[in-house]
Amino acid sequence: MTYAIVNIKNKQFKLVQNKYIYVPHISENIGKKILLDQVFLFYKEGVLFLGSPFLEKINVEIEIMQHIKGKKILIFKKKRRKGYKVKNGFRPLFSKIKIISFIEKNIKNLD
Repeated sequence: MTYAIVNIKNKQFKLVQNKYIYVPHISENIGKKILLDQVFLFYKEGVLFLGSPFLEKINVEIEIMQHIKGKKILIFKKKRRKGYKVKNGFRPLFSKIKIISFIEKNIKNLD
């Protein structure tokens, strides 16, 4: 199994080829293909490559499938004995992406 740990919107995600994953909203159009270049770790055929902090010879190609809203998150504030109560909430935006391929440039020289 080949996988990579990448940075998307300052969060780390494990990406496996031909799988779908939900990530924080990416402001691109649906169907657009993007190259991710901030790869922390890459694993292929029993060999593990670690970046410091990123691997420069490996990119990940993804495609944006759809934009959706997540479940509602409630924020409730209260101060005891003061009669102060505030209830707020929001639905975060997510993007569903498909991992297309891992692009390796001269991976044999990655020491």
